[in-house]
Amino acid sequence: MPRYAQLVMGPAGSGKSTYCSTMVQHLGSLNRSAHVVNLDPAAEHFDYPVMADIRELIQVDDVMEDPSLRFGPNGGLVFCMEYFANNFDWLDESLGHVEDDYILFDCPGQIELYTHLPVMKQLVEQLQQREFRVCGVFLVDSQFMVESFKFISGVIAALSAMVLLEIPQINIMTKMDLLSPKAKKEIEKYLDPDMYSMMEDNSDNIRSKKFKNLTKAICGLVDDYSMVRFLPFDRTDEEGMNIVLQNIDFSIQYGEDLEFKEPKEVNEDPDDLNYDEAFQDS
Repeated sequence: MPRYAQLVMGPAGSGKSTYCSTMVQHLGSLNRSAHVVNLDPAAEHFDYPVMADIRELIQVDDVMEDPSLRFGPNGGLVFCMEYFANNFDWLDESLGHVEDDYILFDCPGQIELYTHLPVMKQLVEQLQQREFRVCGVFLVDSQFMVESFKFISGVIAALSAMVLLEIPQINIMTKMDLLSPKAKKEIEKYLDPDMYSMMEDNSDNIRSKKFKNLTKAICGLVDDYSMVRFLPFDRTDEEGMNIVLQNIDFSIQYGEDLEFKEPKEVNEDPDDLNYDEAFQDS
């Protein structure tokens, strides 16, 4: 049977670890088992248990303290991820091989990893070779997306990850529970946006003709091909989390290979039959 993976990506501070914690709890409430793998070598703490932790392999602090490397925080993190890419055997040993695994990979917030560096693409290929069905989950802070030009910037970041990784991707606006009612209503137009209308609404604020043409071309690309839309994620809203999970499960075809359970054979009187027990495994 296949295994399933969510690559939880997004800029620093977009809520990746909070998403992982909330989603694992939500899956648990649905009687579904899920695990988290930390792939951020600069992480400090989590409020959930991890199945594997990249800091057991390499840490950013150790790299920065190495006098022969002399890396800063950004260079140190990239070095750690490249070291990880050369040591995928560690991930194999940490994951083992259990059928029907459902794993969330909590990834670093270094945006270069999702635009032009090959590490995440190599990770996807390694997981696919190990029979994982992989979905990208790209998070953007909803508080950042309330202005049109910031929204376009977030769209480009999400689109870059889609193009680089070439896997199904669900784009999510996080921290919806932190928005005021007025801001929530305002942000609805950004979830499935009309890019041309958004461009027209802000055209008066663009003084440079070249910049206006560039922005128009980007909006046209996104709108014409319906390439990017966002789902809201409010960790206090069970129904909203279900919608997010349904979209992810659909993209990785979760459950399509689960075996149908036959009912037990019973000889009891129909009036005395316990239907819950009848459909349990023998």
